[in-house]
Amino acid sequence: MALFAWRHVNLRPVPPARRRRILGLALPIIGGMISQNVLNLVDTAMVGTLGDAALAGVGLGGFANFLFSAFVLGLSAGVQAMAARRVGEGRWKETAIPLNGGLLLALVIAVPWSALLIAFAWEYFPALTGDAAVVEQGVPYLRARLFAMFAMGMNFAFRGYWNAVDKSILYMRTLISMHVVNIFLNWVLIFGKLGAPELGAMGAGVASAIATIFGAASYFLLGRSYARDNGFLRGLPSRETMRTIIRLAAPAGLQQFFFAAGMTVFLMLVARMGTPELAATKVIIDLVLVGILPGIGFGLAAASLAGQALGRGDPDDAKQWGWDVVKIAVAVVALLSLPGVLFPKLILSGFIHEPATLALATNPLRVAAGFLFIDSVGMVLMNALMGAGDTKRVMFIGIAFQWLIFLPIVYVIGPVMGLGLVAVFATQAAYRALQAITFASMWQRGRWQSIELH
Repeated sequence: MALFAWRHVNLRPVPPARRRRILGLALPIIGGMISQNVLNLVDTAMVGTLGDAALAGVGLGGFANFLFSAFVLGLSAGVQAMAARRVGEGRWKETAIPLNGGLLLALVIAVPWSALLIAFAWEYFPALTGDAAVVEQGVPYLRARLFAMFAMGMNFAFRGYWNAVDKSILYMRTLISMHVVNIFLNWVLIFGKLGAPELGAMGAGVASAIATIFGAASYFLLGRSYARDNGFLRGLPSRETMRTIIRLAAPAGLQQFFFAAGMTVFLMLVARMGTPELAATKVIIDLVLVGILPGIGFGLAAASLAGQALGRGDPDDAKQWGWDVVKIAVAVVALLSLPGVLFPKLILSGFIHEPATLALATNPLRVAAGFLFIDSVGMVLMNALMGAGDTKRVMFIGIAFQWLIFLPIVYVIGPVMGLGLVAVFATQAAYRALQAITFASMWQRGRWQSIELH
């Protein structure tokens, strides 16, 4: 049956009209996400001048922030899925109602949760690493980032809405402005410019927090201009709509949580191999995101396009949108990842200044970049499945593959057998490829086409 289903995958080139539709929606999302990664790279380059301990501390702190914020980040999936369906159904006056619910949930969840995490950061952060110097750098950075958790959740809810209603250009513009603010404040607060105190790694965290809050404020102003007629801040969703948001967001948030927890455990395992290995891994991950973020951006576009098609009552068109987006995403990601395969040392030298650490990172980056085009298939179809409302199955697949396959193997080949970072990143590439194949099979079989959202 599986082979029969795969015979019906349409392998034709994407028609020009559909290609323009995909690129018109995806390119602003990708532009915003690449600008976000540029920010990460600037952070890394600036903090990298402070040494391996600061670089490792910011790396662990950043992943810990992502881990703790996972539940509010999952709100984006719920808002986007519901708003896209309403667009397809022609219910434009109600498209912003799910956004209102997402913003309220972000505030209610994030404020008490982040306050608790800030208060006890010095107690739990040492569990991530035994290096006291890394802890000393990482805790102030993390506490600063946690302060803006409520704004991060709101930003993701807005992202889901703008993408769903084909206004991803607003997402891109706001994100770029956030990053300009962040880079400037990094320069001021990390190095003590313009009379400000020299805060080091903590300055990077403070700058990121201020920029995140600035972004949320910008989105609210844009909402008054572009979403007011669609119900923005004009009432809360019904109980049924709130339950649907939570039903969609909870699995997405849990998946984000376990993915972030898995990445944190991954970094802890790498840290047991040595602080230079941890610093090298932090830089490799930031660089790899340059290639994979477009895959995620195309995935968010696929989520909107498939959701709108389902709202129109055309599940076959929804499926074809997923495959059409995959074709474009694979080509774009393969092109972007090529420099990492051909010139890894040249690229890494801008971020790593210790010769031994640079040598450690070169071949692992080549391996990671070489497999990104396969990972892009999984990124597109994972987001498309979530846009169709199939968040629960996506959650189970993502958690199982990472925690039951990837992390146990990394533990054995890394800290136990000492096979090095090349083997570690080869394992990561294999696990991501297996996940991509699984999501592709789920998309083609089409169980998601019968999911109803209210």
